[in-house]
Amino acid sequence: MSERPLWTPSPARIRDTNLAAFRSRIERDYGTHVPDYAVLHRFSLEQPEKFWTAFKDFAGLKAETWGTVAIRDKHRMPGAAFFPDARLNFAENLLSRDDNTDALVFWGESEARRRLSWRELRAEVSRVAAALEGLGVQSGDRIAGYLPNMPEAIVAMLATASLGAVWSSCSPDFGVQGVLDRFGQIAPVVLFAVDGYPYNGKTHDVTAKTAEIAGRIPDLKRVVVAEYMGGGGLDRIPKAESWERFIAPYPPGPVRFRQVPFNHPLYILYSSGTTGVPKCFIHGAGGTLLKHVAEQRLHCDIRSGDRVFYFSTTGWMMWNWLATCLAAGATLLLYDGSPFHPDGNVLFDFADAERATLFGTSAKFLDAARKAQLAPIKSHRLETVRTLTSTGSPLAPEGFDYVYANIKTDVHLASIAGGTDICGCFVAGDPTAPVWRGEIQAAGLGMAVEVFGDDGRPLPVGEKGELVCTRPFPSLPLGFWNDPGDARYRAAYFERFPGAWHHGDWIARTAHGGYIIYGRSDATLNPGGVRIGTAEIYRVVETLDEIQESLAIGQEWDNDVRIVLFVVPRKGIALDDALCDKIKRKVREGCSPRHVPARIVQVADIPRTKSGKITELAVRDVVHGRPVKNKEALANPEALDLYRNLPALRS
Repeated sequence: MSERPLWTPSPARIRDTNLAAFRSRIERDYGTHVPDYAVLHRFSLEQPEKFWTAFKDFAGLKAETWGTVAIRDKHRMPGAAFFPDARLNFAENLLSRDDNTDALVFWGESEARRRLSWRELRAEVSRVAAALEGLGVQSGDRIAGYLPNMPEAIVAMLATASLGAVWSSCSPDFGVQGVLDRFGQIAPVVLFAVDGYPYNGKTHDVTAKTAEIAGRIPDLKRVVVAEYMGGGGLDRIPKAESWERFIAPYPPGPVRFRQVPFNHPLYILYSSGTTGVPKCFIHGAGGTLLKHVAEQRLHCDIRSGDRVFYFSTTGWMMWNWLATCLAAGATLLLYDGSPFHPDGNVLFDFADAERATLFGTSAKFLDAARKAQLAPIKSHRLETVRTLTSTGSPLAPEGFDYVYANIKTDVHLASIAGGTDICGCFVAGDPTAPVWRGEIQAAGLGMAVEVFGDDGRPLPVGEKGELVCTRPFPSLPLGFWNDPGDARYRAAYFERFPGAWHHGDWIARTAHGGYIIYGRSDATLNPGGVRIGTAEIYRVVETLDEIQESLAIGQEWDNDVRIVLFVVPRKGIALDDALCDKIKRKVREGCSPRHVPARIVQVADIPRTKSGKITELAVRDVVHGRPVKNKEALANPEALDLYRNLPALRS
């Protein structure tokens, strides 16, 4: 790692952050000296009642009552209850303004452009909520969205939450079975959908898929279709009517916010589902609100009037995270379409034109932009962007270099990591501290992140182990849908290390107090009994100009495990002996001799989930002749066929 940080905030910038203001509030209210982030983090763990009480007041979060108890059974995990007597409404906190400034700005790939002011957003939410009530929707009913990242998705979610109903969504690129694997488990009573969507220069009609889905969910009362592409086809969908007709009988009016308990279900999110039917995570209204707002205000320094962009689909938890930025009084910048059509500049165009203050994306996008040799630092102003966040997979050190050399020199680069499981982050950014190459800056506030060895004991700095969280936090899921006694939930996260959340990431702490994630621990390689994170290999191999992307698995071989590396070369390049030797030499020098793959195989594509994560486990199963349980979870399931019966893996 580098000896000097890539970026250090100025003293004036530090003083201007929400984080500095919150530290001052803690000092004022509790008489506790909080000179820096590390002390604040320790306070958040040792005094969680004081921390979360002070934060909800600092953030101005609304509730009918917060009750008199901040945390009940604070040492139980699972089992702790945050603000157990509170009654609040999630949507009321997000509809934080009522004026004619921008609440939502939407760009679609098809050159669709729309704006909704805060006043217009409130009016539309009131009409959709009234229409849902007119259908008899009750608190706790499930409402589903088969929608792109467009204003109707935000409106429908807010209307759902205002009634105390439960929102769940996935993007319209999901196939029929993928949708049924998700929505079929939760029995929604209303489905919001679109007629089609644009992607990569093509228009995709989804009315036939929606018709089949609607016909196979027996509890549906209505399918509400936003006519995004204007292609018609509603007559083919059972129980369907257009968005306009659905709300026509209901004039705009005040939004009525149904107050619900802190742990009332708000969202149902889903695991990737590549090893079986997706798990359905139930997330509570209060915990989601508290965790998101803390991450946004303190870790990302989002303020009223900011303009927040995050490239996401409605099937990724970052869409839910983005929506919560409304609670800060920030404008949401929504984009739907391919980030590389017609070239890789459209997201930077959007950020410039709409004066984004936070630019959120994935490590995959940054790597693709780097390999496409995009240099927005030369072609775009990006003068308003203060923060750039990256998540979805580990951001390699070269990704950090790319941001500061080719996007913006004076920007807080916050590599963050968490999961759908908690609808939030374990490790995140610190806008008051330096950014070190290849490192996530800090454990999240309120998050007791540890690195455990197999014996369940904390490991020292620099040693790799399992990411665990040893104390309760507000966004712990309420459980899995249809899991009597929480048996599957407890087995998934609390069985290996009792009393601690075991997340399944392979991670190490750094000397700077930050973290490096080396991939999923269930995908780690184990040649000769030594565990190696796949991300260690990717970050070295993918620095080669000849390699577009790569995937590594452990193949069972000769009573041991050998590393097999699959590579997708850049266009016009073929894998030959010279390139294989170059890859092995690079891995040996950049990692260690133990990391050097025994076999390197060229493939045309790498299978990935809908959210863009590569699927080592599915490839490993195919290579070993085992069935892949749920191909519908993949964005490109046909890619798995490239890995069957490969001659190179028979010797």
